[in-house]
Amino acid sequence: MKRLVSFLIVLLALGAVTTVAAQDGWTPDGPITIIVPWSAGGATDSMVRVVAAEIEDALGSSVVVVNQPGASGAIGTKNALDAPHDCTTWASGAASDVGTYPVLGTLDTSLDDWHLYLTVANVSVVSVNADAPYQTFEELLAAFRDEDTTVTVATAGQSSAGHNAIELIATEAGFEYRHVTYEGGNPAVIATVAGETEVTTQLAGEQADMIRGERLRPLAVVGSEALEIDGYGTIPPITDWLPELQAATNYFGIWVPKGVPEACVETFNDIWENEIAESEVLQRFASERGSLFDPLYGEEAREAAFPMVQSNAWTLYDAGEAPNDPSTLGIPRPGEGQ
Repeated sequence: MKRLVSFLIVLLALGAVTTVAAQDGWTPDGPITIIVPWSAGGATDSMVRVVAAEIEDALGSSVVVVNQPGASGAIGTKNALDAPHDCTTWASGAASDVGTYPVLGTLDTSLDDWHLYLTVANVSVVSVNADAPYQTFEELLAAFRDEDTTVTVATAGQSSAGHNAIELIATEAGFEYRHVTYEGGNPAVIATVAGETEVTTQLAGEQADMIRGERLRPLAVVGSEALEIDGYGTIPPITDWLPELQAATNYFGIWVPKGVPEACVETFNDIWENEIAESEVLQRFASERGSLFDPLYGEEAREAAFPMVQSNAWTLYDAGEAPNDPSTLGIPRPGEGQ
């Protein structure tokens, strides 16, 4: 009998602890919506759907992913910014996009308006249609520089990862190209596979399946390190041909506008530190797509994301693609701090 009483006391004590923990934490009144401001199948969409499932498991609440493409991500991001700040509507994508919108004049926001939760870092790859004549990046570079040749490049639109990558390359190498835009990274990749364009510079994760299937021929990674893609092999760095080119790390994740309940922020900080950072599913996802698994949140996330904001903002502005001077928006040139 004494043992039974002791056992019941322990159960009651555990129940009290659980109740207190539940009261101290944050749970949404309904489902959480994560807006993907690009079309389905792209790098953001694929990443968010994996993260959403992990959040559901950790939080015990439903997470709904909604695609709202348009204006190079600005429309969906604005919808998240304008939604009630109750922590149930999130945005997603490349953190550099959020920082670049004001330079483009498409949305008045910055990294400082959001709580950032990063998951992976992606790199762009210069790939060509499998039937294109270019066997190496050197051959493609010669075609770009040939005034009698017009090379078409597919991207997910202005300020997308693919667009920023080709602008960076064009500025460094001194050539012009014909830009063909689509409503997301996946459509841009499919267009190149179909032969609508010769080249795409979208992210490795968006190209990986087509590269493994030999529907695209990867010529260079937009960075200083070679890239290994499971099931394919090694893609050389673009610095083998353009040694002065400097590409910042392109972080992706989800974010919620500041002004939401602090309990929500604390809950997601805990989820990122203890669940997402240990997620084998996300680690496998990153490995398969040639991404760097690097979950970050808070000020550390902002510091990691800002160099790409600087790179993209100034590349677009110097190329005449953006109307607003980044220095007037608190974005110094790369190498000049934050």
